[in-house]
Amino acid sequence: MTRSLLIAALMAMTLAACSKKEETPTPAVDASAPAPDMTAPATDASNAVTAVTEDAKIAADKAAEAAGHAVDATKDAAKDTAAVVEGAAKGAVAGAKDAMKK
Repeated sequence: MTRSLLIAALMAMTLAACSKKEETPTPAVDASAPAPDMTAPATDASNAVTAVTEDAKIAADKAAEAAGHAVDATKDAAKDTAAVVEGAAKGAVAGAKDAMKK
């Protein structure tokens, strides 16, 4: 019974809270006041977009340059690894030949 009363009270509070509507006051507009200059925000936004675009281009160029350096480093590492493997293979062949002679 206590649970039923508690649930009913919670539902009543929820419905009451949901049904309330708060009206926001509308600010009064003075018709004789001059209109604000709306070109300044547009110019500021345009300048901001231009600056962000230029920064993005610079970042993309730096990323491409870094990727190029990474490719070069990978090629160099592959060449070094191939040289080491070749030397090891030659050593293994020489060791096998020596073992066959004995």
